Amino acid sequence: MPADAVAAPRTDWTRAEIAALFELPFTELVFRAAQVHRAHHAAGEVQLCTLLSIKTGGCPEDCGYCAQSVKADAGVEATKLMDVRAVLRSAAQARDAGSKRFCMGAAWRNPKDRDMPAIVEIVKGVSGMGMETCMTLGMLTPKQAGILAEAGLDYYNHNIDTSPERYGEIITTRTMDDRLETLDHVRRAGIAVCSGGIVGMGETRADRVGFVHTLATLPRHPESVPINALVPIKGTVLGDMLADTPLAKIDDIEFVRTVAVARITMPLSMVRLSAGRESMSEATQALCFLAGANSIFTGDRLLTAANAGDDADAALFAKLGLKPMEAEEPLRASALQAAE
Repeated sequence: MPADAVAAPRTDWTRAEIAALFELPFTELVFRAAQVHRAHHAAGEVQLCTLLSIKTGGCPEDCGYCAQSVKADAGVEATKLMDVRAVLRSAAQARDAGSKRFCMGAAWRNPKDRDMPAIVEIVKGVSGMGMETCMTLGMLTPKQAGILAEAGLDYYNHNIDTSPERYGEIITTRTMDDRLETLDHVRRAGIAVCSGGIVGMGETRADRVGFVHTLATLPRHPESVPINALVPIKGTVLGDMLADTPLAKIDDIEFVRTVAVARITMPLSMVRLSAGRESMSEATQALCFLAGANSIFTGDRLLTAANAGDDADAALFAKLGLKPMEAEEPLRASALQAAE
């Protein structure tokens, strides 16, 4: 449903209200989330997205979950930015496999100005294939956000990762305010915002409340909210800490609760099941779709983590009676209007 066809969603949620949603009986919470979902999105349709690492490893940030950090000992080799033609070939393959959205990630703290011409060429090339484009390149200056907007980038991903209170325990090389500043640059440039985070990093429910609250009280909700379940990778701070501690893994019901609360508080957003889905049961994924998730990443890889794979997803869709979402007009127009 077009964003301008319904009243603007609330952006004044309190933490107490969000905590109360988390505390609802599970079936009541999922029921409410399903009602919100059906009021604003087509039931039974899920957007298929593909994620490609266009520059892997060597990132100077110290994110405790990330194998691409120079602080990690996860065996990820640093590479240069992929050749433009190679990226476009991957995008064409993803389009032919049914993806409507192509997401590209570069392991940078921030892109250098010398990288921007190639990035612009990639955006224009993928857009020319009729796919939604999304990039995550680290922190941006207002000038860089403007360049990406002029190139036609539909979405920019910059996750807030966790609650403001826990942020410093996960990352020390940047702050939550740095993250929010880049989101503001993106919004002002007229690019739709993609921002979510990771659960299962040893956080409390109060942290999950704070995570959702931060996104749901932005002046405008992110058009895309990816929710990741931590994939513990040996050689990363969190991977070494949690990989051998089964109890640290987020409970499936609590993960579905997080999806449901995100759907209720951000009704117009695309809620994406992202990393960690390959270890979820079909029943857990089905509950996530019922609770309002309406986008997934397809393919065998998510940057450096494994993913469920196209065949497994096709089988799951057939079992659940879901169908891939047809391409929709990107939300850049509404984002531009908000920036004026």
